[in-house]
Amino acid sequence: MAGAKRIAAGSGAWICFADECGQTLRAAKATTWAPRGVTPVVKVTAKGTVRVSVAGLCCYRPGHRSRLIYRTRLYHGRKGEQKGFREPQLIGLLDAAHQQLQGPIVLIWDRLSLHRTHAIRAAIARRPWLRVYELPSYAPELNPVEKVWSTMKRSMANHAVRTATALAAAVKNRLKRMQYRHDLVDGYLTATGLSPPAPTRP
Repeated sequence: MAGAKRIAAGSGAWICFADECGQTLRAAKATTWAPRGVTPVVKVTAKGTVRVSVAGLCCYRPGHRSRLIYRTRLYHGRKGEQKGFREPQLIGLLDAAHQQLQGPIVLIWDRLSLHRTHAIRAAIARRPWLRVYELPSYAPELNPVEKVWSTMKRSMANHAVRTATALAAAVKNRLKRMQYRHDLVDGYLTATGLSPPAPTRP
């Protein structure tokens, strides 16, 4: 982390934390209010292998608003359908972030095998605006995107959706709302030891 912060400060780069997660039709359970003696029941199908995969970036640069940038992929469970993100989609997300942020990127992510494939390493080497640092083997407290996923999943507790389309819409709705809550993303970033971004311009 310290090395990444020094590189970013010296080059005026954005520090971007990356991570992926997935959400299925099985709703998380949470406590709720109900009349005494009337147990609330949330009916879900939870059938099949429908899944929404999300790849996200929490982006930090002093003097700028923090950003949450993400992409989703919907898996219907059909034969031959790609499940989750692969190299082209991850690189596409990084290219989109570079275009949106208009600056070099210092990328920090975990040691997932997908992040270390030959295709990913080759793509990184072809992008002079991109530097990559890896987190320790297990350090969720150092990655603010983990907190984004936690907030998203908690907000979907007891929320029953029955179709793949409805699931994708629910995930996007919650992430979209977080994109506009810069104070929330700021809190996730500063929890890793970074100074408050102190946004002065978009």
